[in-house]
Amino acid sequence: MPDRLTDTDAPEPSGAQKAFGDFAPELVRLTDDVLFGQVWERTELTPKERSLLTNGSTEQLVFHLGLARDNGATETELIEAITHLAFYAGWPKAMSAMAVAKQVFQNHQ
Repeated sequence: MPDRLTDTDAPEPSGAQKAFGDFAPELVRLTDDVLFGQVWERTELTPKERSLLTNGSTEQLVFHLGLARDNGATETELIEAITHLAFYAGWPKAMSAMAVAKQVFQNHQ
């Protein structure tokens, strides 16, 4: 008979689970299983490349830019990616993203 999981053996809830688990469980499942479980795990792009391509809302940028840094993206690469995306995602979004990037890298030093 398999051992039962105790509370200390349970995996840590994901960020999506913590934020929306009781409110929007299907969005959490799609986020955890499909987005991070399947899409981010594909081997055609590295985690660093995926992080450079991710352009979330300002509220999500602290997480995504920190993840990009943790995945090996340099400050210079992130600045260049944001500058390039300004022409495609919109200037206000790029200016907001650059402010978050500056904060993320200043807090990491």
